[in-house]
Amino acid sequence: MIFYIFRDMKEQQESSQDTLEAVQKDNELVVFNDEVNTFDHVINTLIRVCKHSSEQAQQCTLIIHFKGKCTVKTGPVDKLKPQCQGILDAGIQAEIV
Repeated sequence: MIFYIFRDMKEQQESSQDTLEAVQKDNELVVFNDEVNTFDHVINTLIRVCKHSSEQAQQCTLIIHFKGKCTVKTGPVDKLKPQCQGILDAGIQAEIV
């Protein structure tokens, strides 16, 4: 009988851990490099849409340029969707992953 109680408790803990990990997992808003948009345009867009500081936007833009992409925000999808759309509307490639 004790074995069954222990097994049930272990299953409940594993289920709780799976649920916690699913809730805590943030999505990423990724911006991609292109040969069209200027540094200033990307910087200004990140400041306007993502509420980045000037320094943060500049650093993200350099990473985008040299690495090809950069995660500019993390969070739940419902908060990232309007920001992703704002970046796309500015003519910059972005997606939520």
